Amino acid sequence: MRTDLFDYQLPEELIAQRPAEKRDRSRMLVLNRTTGECVIREFADIVEYLSPGDLLVSNNTKVMRARMYGRKNGLAEGAYFEALLLNPHPAGEKVPGTRYQAMLKPGKRAVPGTWVKLLDHAGNMLADAPGFTVAERLEDGTFVVDFDDADQETLQEKFGHIPLPPYIKRGDEGSDFERYQTIFAKVSGAVAAPTAGLHFTGDVIAELEAKGVVRSEVTLHVGAGTFKPVSEEIITDHKMHTERFVLSPATADLINATRSAGRKVVAVGTTTVRTLESCAGEDGRVQAQSGATNIFLYPPYKPRAVDMLLTNFHLPKSTLLMLVSCFADREKVLKAYQTAIENQMRFYSYGDCMLFI
Repeated sequence: MRTDLFDYQLPEELIAQRPAEKRDRSRMLVLNRTTGECVIREFADIVEYLSPGDLLVSNNTKVMRARMYGRKNGLAEGAYFEALLLNPHPAGEKVPGTRYQAMLKPGKRAVPGTWVKLLDHAGNMLADAPGFTVAERLEDGTFVVDFDDADQETLQEKFGHIPLPPYIKRGDEGSDFERYQTIFAKVSGAVAAPTAGLHFTGDVIAELEAKGVVRSEVTLHVGAGTFKPVSEEIITDHKMHTERFVLSPATADLINATRSAGRKVVAVGTTTVRTLESCAGEDGRVQAQSGATNIFLYPPYKPRAVDMLLTNFHLPKSTLLMLVSCFADREKVLKAYQTAIENQMRFYSYGDCMLFI
């Protein structure tokens, strides 16, 4: 299957640069997977599409303040570095919690042994600020860095920035610390938000629970590879990125019980789909497990464990657009995208969403 089959043209002004004023007042395009019919509602209306006994599964990953800036050797005239932390890299670390895999700019100057002193949120170099040392360059072009301080939570709070996606053309602001995080966020480790979850509020959850909808959670730490476009002409030639996940026994049991009862499993986001489909057998039953997945879902694959999907709109030629096209015919999905464009819906991370029913 050719990559260009998943292309579409998006006016740049429809790429959301900021979130909706209220989380649950974003718009939601509802696509009937059988008929292709589309209707546009407010997100809070999602309650109408779920039934008692259905299971809503969300991703509880928490976005790290993973972007950091610094100066080589702590000198004002030292080379300016930008680091994006990807995940802990415990191999060979001398002090637990200090070693990370990271992307560094400029990579050419990041030779092993380079020490970079961190800058605070305002770009100032504090006298007592810690830093990191470049330990090695990996084959994939990323780096291993060793922090002076093992207290990563405090380091990120003092020196870290929210890693907004590259299509958001502004720096992070104080409000992003809260709005680029879902209300489900508990387990730190992601470098991008599971954006379908950004629309939920406590009020919407309360309405769902009052209706008899059951809730559960998985963990999948969204990696930087989620933004990597498919550059190969044939999609099967694309090398899929790997992300860490956890599907607990309790959630697995709920999913299997829901399916046995003839109710629907509703995935909040493509990250939840990746987790559940990585753990699903041909009969749709899932097994609890943890590890890393590089699952690549594209047509004609049909989801085994997930019946309904809530998701944001995805980039052209992206693996995520291919994934959602497993829930409805590719032509119906692209037609729905065109409907969203014609109705001036907002796209990508801070944009509106889409519900497959």
